[in-house]
Amino acid sequence: MKIGFKIKTKNSTEIRFTYYLTDAPVSSEAFNNILPFKRNFLHAMVSGQEIWFNNLPPVDIIQENASVFTKPGEVVLGPAKPARVKTANCFGIYYGEGKGLDAANIFAKVVDEDFEKLKQLGEAIRMYGTQELEILSYEE
Repeated sequence: MKIGFKIKTKNSTEIRFTYYLTDAPVSSEAFNNILPFKRNFLHAMVSGQEIWFNNLPPVDIIQENASVFTKPGEVVLGPAKPARVKTANCFGIYYGEGKGLDAANIFAKVVDEDFEKLKQLGEAIRMYGTQELEILSYEE
């Protein structure tokens, strides 16, 4: 399996992320299996400094390493089960402080060297609106 994924912007900026293979192996593998794809990212309205979308390709997994509390740079996906989860089929990346609407699987984190690029991307989406990003496999 790949060690993570990367986001590629329209101007070819790449931001790398590594999977939490110990804490979230099922989520990491499920996400890796749906790559690559493109989505329009929005800025969160209630969960803080987060960019996200709500049309993740289906990943039929349960909660794993799930919480509403994240650290800057962490990545979450909403599991399909249990059905009551408000974050089902959602995907989010925290570029700063935030708290999720409901528990989501925390399964990856930005590579330290790319954190500033992530912050710049988050601020750009907050200021200027939706941006289409490509999500691809990443390996060293």
